[in-house]
Amino acid sequence: MLRSKKTAYVTIGNASAVPAAPAAEGVDALACEQESAAIYAATEPLKSLVEVRSAGAARVLVVDAGTTGESIVAGCLAAGLVPCVAYTEDMARAAHVKLAPKTVCVGKSRETGALDDSYRVLSAAESADAQAILLVDSRLAVDERFLSMAADEHRSVYSVPVASINAAFGGITRVWRTCSAPSDAALHVSDDSWVTCPKCHRISDAQRVLANHKMCPECGHHFRMTSAERLASVLDAESFECWFETEGADVPETDPLDFPGYLDKIGGMRKKTGLREGVRCGVGRIAGMRVAIGVMDSTFFMGSMGSVVGERITRLAEHATEEGLPLVLFTCSGGARMQEGLVSLMQMAKISAAIERHGEAGLPYFSVITDPTTGGVTASFAMQGDVIISEPRALIGFAGRRVIQDTIRQELPKEFQTAEFALEHGLIDAIVERPRIRETLANLLALHAKPEAGAPRGFAAVLAALAANPTKCELEAAGAQLAADERDILSGVRAVAAKAAAAVPKHVANGVRSVATRRAYRAEIEQYTSKLGAAKQAEAAENPAWASVQTARDVHRPTAGRYLEATCEGFFECHGDRGFADDAAIVAGIGWVTGEPATLIAQEKGRDLQDRIKRNFGCPQPEGYRKSLRLMRQAERFGRAVVCFVDTQGAFCGKEAEERGQGNAIADNLYAMAGLRVPTVSVLVGEGGSGGALALALADRVAMQEHAVYSVLSPEGFASILWKDRSRAAEAAAVMRMNAYEIFDMDIVDAVLEEGEGSASANPDFAIANVVAYVEESLDELSALPIDELLEQRYERFRKF
Repeated sequence: MLRSKKTAYVTIGNASAVPAAPAAEGVDALACEQESAAIYAATEPLKSLVEVRSAGAARVLVVDAGTTGESIVAGCLAAGLVPCVAYTEDMARAAHVKLAPKTVCVGKSRETGALDDSYRVLSAAESADAQAILLVDSRLAVDERFLSMAADEHRSVYSVPVASINAAFGGITRVWRTCSAPSDAALHVSDDSWVTCPKCHRISDAQRVLANHKMCPECGHHFRMTSAERLASVLDAESFECWFETEGADVPETDPLDFPGYLDKIGGMRKKTGLREGVRCGVGRIAGMRVAIGVMDSTFFMGSMGSVVGERITRLAEHATEEGLPLVLFTCSGGARMQEGLVSLMQMAKISAAIERHGEAGLPYFSVITDPTTGGVTASFAMQGDVIISEPRALIGFAGRRVIQDTIRQELPKEFQTAEFALEHGLIDAIVERPRIRETLANLLALHAKPEAGAPRGFAAVLAALAANPTKCELEAAGAQLAADERDILSGVRAVAAKAAAAVPKHVANGVRSVATRRAYRAEIEQYTSKLGAAKQAEAAENPAWASVQTARDVHRPTAGRYLEATCEGFFECHGDRGFADDAAIVAGIGWVTGEPATLIAQEKGRDLQDRIKRNFGCPQPEGYRKSLRLMRQAERFGRAVVCFVDTQGAFCGKEAEERGQGNAIADNLYAMAGLRVPTVSVLVGEGGSGGALALALADRVAMQEHAVYSVLSPEGFASILWKDRSRAAEAAAVMRMNAYEIFDMDIVDAVLEEGEGSASANPDFAIANVVAYVEESLDELSALPIDELLEQRYERFRKF
């Protein structure tokens, strides 16, 4: 049999019942041929399907993720073979799947690599009772373990490059190479060779899961990583210098309660894991940037925090402070170690004190929460980072779920105490999937680095540094794809580096629309504006303020988020006020503006109806203002300029908002912006409604677009209060002088930015470019001023009113 973990994962049935999806790209044929050279027998002649049949195979499993499967199935039938096609659900309507007399489903999507999973392919062959496996451009053709297991089950394996499947291909075409492992290859198969996902319950090849950042290829579940695996996936190769792991350098174990058997358990755990304690600490590099790093390990007493763990992390923070290094901690812990009693509890205070000193030295601390992080770790250093990120679905909480349920005698929601729950409630900055953690940390390190530190400046430079400094895992992945006797491993590393440098991830793209999309967008706007009759145009000429109000409210107008995206690159969005919730009406984070770090904040109305509902139509809650305040204070601490894009009818008016201190939140923002010791620029790009807008507009430079508006109250509200008649809103707009040029004449704004003929709705690229240019020029001008002079000018700017 194939394995000791018997399963019926593969599904045999009618493939056409499953929905179709776009075809995936095939593996490069030339690369596959070169990689296969070390294992293919040099003297083995190419075979035809007829000869495969003559060799004793009656039933074959066809494994083809590309578009040549139909020819292969037809060739098999012509040669007298019974083909069974291995497919994924997104291939269900492929021609070769429909043509085959038998099919085996091995997964949801070919993009997850299910057709390159040795377990699933061998399981499919077993289910189909196939005597031979036909591979098309598959890495399994050079997988010694797969070939050994196939031979152990008396199944032949043949491979063909996709380039050989042409119009002349048929049952007698000799293109199939016999694949076999070297005769001295050992077969190592055990229960550990396969991994069962606890979420989707599907079984995968353990090596494939490990190569996929230890994530389930099917559902994306994040398996727990050991500290060694984590360091290998995050740090530059061979850059880690481990502290405290030697006998002389380590902190001695203590047993403050003389707990029975405790020290014996410590000894046993050391033998079992090869670790001396539940956290590994040291210094390493990420994209060439030096960083102090600690990684908790769940295999050692579930990463629980005893005196040694606490002492190691404290010393790590102290060393980082002394050497001026940023600090990164990966948390994974069940909390305080009960066997050490109150001494364990004191570690929370000790570590917090060390991290506070590190912060006072002007150094950044990044907390990366992994599953699980609970108890005293959650209630101390896990939640003290300048930036807190978490892996998806990580358990995050203080008290245990069962304890809470027993206390309040209520069932808790499914999402309770997950990373997603914490994000929704404003407790963490972001959820980052494991493959993106290294890139995210590299970008954050560069954004927080001092100019003299020599860190990359700009997101493109960060990507280049990542490519030039691969991790141990990246090196191993590059080496695994090359035949050791055929290619120099460094060429593979360079190829991986070039690919990484060329790719700009979607989550950091500037959001510029394609030419075709822009044309369609303009056509839609032209059609919309053409509906305005002569009467409307006449009204606009007579009352430009009211015309601006209507234009500013146009749902086709670019939202503040689009200006933010165009202004910066490498944007990292920070969520939440760290106390109650995340307010989607305010988007805030850090990014690169002309190669310099900046904090960017935007009041976002939403780009479609669903998005507008999610963002409360751009009307911020108190937690939105507190989020922006948190980011501004952080910008001041690290010397980053602050750029705000204002577009709101006003702060949200509601009972809950008042209960949570809407007025207090706006007041705190104004107080902070008045004294921020960094350059600040605000641009009104739509509506500027009352204090809700001013809360982000107390800046060194304030501009507004020519069709933006700025007022003490909405015209409807003004008319209702003064005249008890909301229908006089147009008259109110004129009385309040809401037109940009009138506001400029009142010296309230420093510049009016043109939107082009019509408005920003009709000329989004032109309008956005003008705003970006103003922000960049203003920051250049303000950055050259001494801070005290900048603060004096800011004071005088608003003092004159």
